[in-house]
Amino acid sequence: MKTKFQIIIALLTCFAYLSAQAQAQTQRLPLDSVIARVADNPALQALVAKAGAQDAYATGAKSLDAPKISAGQYQVPYQFNPNGGSFMIQAEQMFTNPAKLRAKEDYMKGVSKVTAADKDYLKNQLVAQAKQYYYERVVLEKKLIQLQRTQNLLEYMLKDANIRLTYGKEKLSNIYKAKADLYELDNTRDQLNNEISQRNIMLNTLMNKDKQTIFSVDTTIILNNYENTLTDTATLANARSDIRSINRNIELQALNAKVEYSKRKPDFGIQAGHMLSYGGMANQYILMASVTIPIVPWASKEYKANLKGIRYETEELQQRKMDVLNQVQGQLAGIKTDMASKKKQISNYQQNIIPALQNGYKTALLAYDQNTGDLPSVLLVIKDLQTSRMNALDRLQELLTLQVAYERENETTALTLNNQNK
Repeated sequence: MKTKFQIIIALLTCFAYLSAQAQAQTQRLPLDSVIARVADNPALQALVAKAGAQDAYATGAKSLDAPKISAGQYQVPYQFNPNGGSFMIQAEQMFTNPAKLRAKEDYMKGVSKVTAADKDYLKNQLVAQAKQYYYERVVLEKKLIQLQRTQNLLEYMLKDANIRLTYGKEKLSNIYKAKADLYELDNTRDQLNNEISQRNIMLNTLMNKDKQTIFSVDTTIILNNYENTLTDTATLANARSDIRSINRNIELQALNAKVEYSKRKPDFGIQAGHMLSYGGMANQYILMASVTIPIVPWASKEYKANLKGIRYETEELQQRKMDVLNQVQGQLAGIKTDMASKKKQISNYQQNIIPALQNGYKTALLAYDQNTGDLPSVLLVIKDLQTSRMNALDRLQELLTLQVAYERENETTALTLNNQNK
């Protein structure tokens, strides 16, 4: 009976372990998965729906005006006369010039293209936010790892100091100092965990998921050598969604100009009527065609003024496009310079500062073991070592922020150029 119970417990334990492993795997989200799920953001879906509505409106652009049917007395005298007047049934239909209908349809289709370009611009901004929050969370988790390393060092020193205290070789005040440093790590850890939770909520919000959903991230960091890339105006113009949006607006203004120009073309109409005459008189009919004359001066003022205004709006869009390209080139140049500086600082931390402090820690620890040094000196080196490691991670976060800014401005979607795991 006891053996059967042990088997059941073992099976349940294995099942729980496998379930936990499977759940952990499903909850891990790499950066590309997070970026893919940004497409579910309500703001993007709203623009998708808006573009669909504009396409739907365009399908009715070639519709004609409704026909007009009328009936009633026609030329009936006020003084009663059984042989005067008639009863008339009349129908009228105006036919809008086909060129006007085509121009209107093309314009309405162009509106949805502008909305689609705006959606791409918004998606680029949301993807940049997702990358920023994701990288911030990765660096925070790396800080937790560094915090644990410091805790291990302090716990080791505290354990050693307590042993020395029993032999009268250590001061109680130094032990309290070590405990205070150890407790201070708890506050730092709580702050880091709080910031991780905040980034988790922000990422869930961008992915339109339950805000409290917990998932793990891939802590492998990929740094790209963007500082060595060349950026030209043509590449930027083709890559940036806001430039494409301006281009779509310029095209839309050209289509709007065609709409206004088409107003010079006449519309046609037809009118037919049948009259049932009173008093045995012969029935009569009306059949007339009509045409508008939009080129007369009092009717042409509006579309001429609109065409002039459209030319100014197109020029404004062209200047705005040039301004955006000019600003972006300046921003990218500054970002690349800053990225090179941050990489040098990180390299200095990794190759010089941190190794020097590690050697200092070993030296202080050796002196302490040989009773030629004291505990506060070791604790000070440990704190300096932690500060330098945290500063290095801060520089790494700044570098990743610059990388996100570069990819946002240049709309670079590639996640790998040069793999440098930190």
